[in-house]
Amino acid sequence: MAKKKVKKRKEIKRKLLHKYRLVILNESTFEEKISFKLSRLNVFVTGSLFMITLIGLTTLLIAFTPLREYIPGYSSTRLKKEATELTYKTDSLVRTLNYTNRYLDNIRMVLKGDIENNVVNRDSLFQQFKLDPASVDLNPIKEDSLLRAEVALEDKYNLFERTIDKKNLVLFTPVSGSVSMGFNPNEKHYAVDITAKTDSPVKAVANGTVIFSEWTADTGYVIIIEHEGGLLSVYKHNGSLSKYQGNIVRGGEVIAAVGNTGEFTTGPHLHFEIWDNGTPIDPLNYIDFN
Repeated sequence: MAKKKVKKRKEIKRKLLHKYRLVILNESTFEEKISFKLSRLNVFVTGSLFMITLIGLTTLLIAFTPLREYIPGYSSTRLKKEATELTYKTDSLVRTLNYTNRYLDNIRMVLKGDIENNVVNRDSLFQQFKLDPASVDLNPIKEDSLLRAEVALEDKYNLFERTIDKKNLVLFTPVSGSVSMGFNPNEKHYAVDITAKTDSPVKAVANGTVIFSEWTADTGYVIIIEHEGGLLSVYKHNGSLSKYQGNIVRGGEVIAAVGNTGEFTTGPHLHFEIWDNGTPIDPLNYIDFN
C-alpha cells in the first residue's frame, strides 16, 4: 500500500515537472517561429501570479479612480460633495428661519401690545454677591466691576423702568398736538395718543428702515420703523401711508398722514410707540409733542 502511494506521488511529480514544448509555426510553410519549454507546474504558477496581479490592479483601479462610481453600491463623489453642501445650506437656512421667526414674533408683539411681565426678585439677584465687610478692599478690584455689571443686569430685567441709552440719539416729534392718553403699562397701553387734524403729516422720529407698512383691522394703517441699536418706532391709526416696507427714511421725513382708521380709534389721532429691544418705552420722556 505504501509503495502504491509513493509511486502515485512520483507519478504526480513527474507529470507536473515533465517538460513540454510550445511551438508556434507558420501555417503555410510550417516554419518554426517561437518555441517555449513549459511544464504543468510552470503554467500553474504563472497563471496564478497573473490572476493575482490582475485582481490587484482591478482593485486599485476601482478604489482610487472615478470608475468605482459605475459599480452598483459605490456612491458618487459629486453626490457626496453636493450632499455636504446641501447639509451646510440646510443648517444655515434653519438658523435664518429661526431668527426670522423670532423677528416676526417681536413685530407681532409690537402690533398686539402683548407683553409678558416677568417679576424678578431683586434680593435673589444680589444674594450671590454678598461680601464680608471686613474683607472688602476699597481699591478697585475685579469683583467690584462684576458687581456693577450685575446691578446693570438687574436693571435690565425691570420691564417698565428701562430707559433708552443711546448716545447722541435725537428723536424728532412725529406730530404736534395734545396728548389725549398717556403711556400706561397697567392697561397695556404702551404708547401715547396725540390728537391732531386729519391729514396732518406724520414724521419719522429718527433715521431708519421701514420694516412694516400695512393695514390692520384693529389699528388701521400701521407703519413701523427700525432704528439703530434695536430701537423701533410705531405709528398707528394713520389715514394713509407714504412709505413702504424696505424704504430707508431720515429723521423728520414724512411717512404718513394722521387719520382715524381701525376699530380701536375714537377720532383723528396718532397712536405712537417706542420699543427698545422688545421693551416699551414712554415716549413722553424723550419727545415734546406740543
